[in-house]
Amino acid sequence: MQDKEKEILLFDHHAKEDTYNVFSEATSLRILEQCLSVAGISKACTIADLGCGSGLFSNILFAKGFDVTGVDLSTGMIKLAQKNFPRCKFVVGDVEKLPFADASFDAVLLSGLLHHLPDPSKCVAEVWRILRPGGRFTAFDPNRANPFMYLYRDRSSPFYSNKGVTENERPVLAKRLANQFSQMGFEVTTGFLSDLQYRYVASPVMRKVLPIYNWLDSFLFSPEFLKQHRAFVITGGRKPQTPQG
Repeated sequence: MQDKEKEILLFDHHAKEDTYNVFSEATSLRILEQCLSVAGISKACTIADLGCGSGLFSNILFAKGFDVTGVDLSTGMIKLAQKNFPRCKFVVGDVEKLPFADASFDAVLLSGLLHHLPDPSKCVAEVWRILRPGGRFTAFDPNRANPFMYLYRDRSSPFYSNKGVTENERPVLAKRLANQFSQMGFEVTTGFLSDLQYRYVASPVMRKVLPIYNWLDSFLFSPEFLKQHRAFVITGGRKPQTPQG
């Protein structure tokens, strides 16, 4: 079960320090474009950015012409997002009980959110509820099948670091996550992404070796046969136009 209070405390702290935009600008844009591509979101529409944090991805979507609403559990993060990107809409909200009517959006982005949820089923159900028939979702999360993500961020690893995270967080398994959405009724596609340039990590030790990691990640898993071991899982899908059954 997710300890939401710990999540709020952590991200309120990040908001005060303004340290949570961990990727370079080029990498953030690349992640978003890959997410849109995997989900088949080919034109601007109404979109909810769930787990929007400091609003970076919401702002990129806005610049691309989307009618975007950013949502985050952390009041501190929402205040920071509103300060940094005043043209965008942001609301405090729980992804397991969203403050939106049924069929409110054409698309949903889950911004590095699902790996914070020990059981994402309630969030998946809410994504289904707020999407219109034919609507699409897309999500990006660290990949447990990537050796670096496993060693650094999985609790079962002997090298696990809890710096900058709560015990709620764990890299995802692509097939398990895809099954969560498939069971809800979504048509699901999975992609994988590496060559992501980090500009910040919480651990002081890891910050020292960050340039080496960025260099390794730029080529190590580039062969197609190694794609399932890339650093991030991109999960995308479509809500059918008519109910299944």
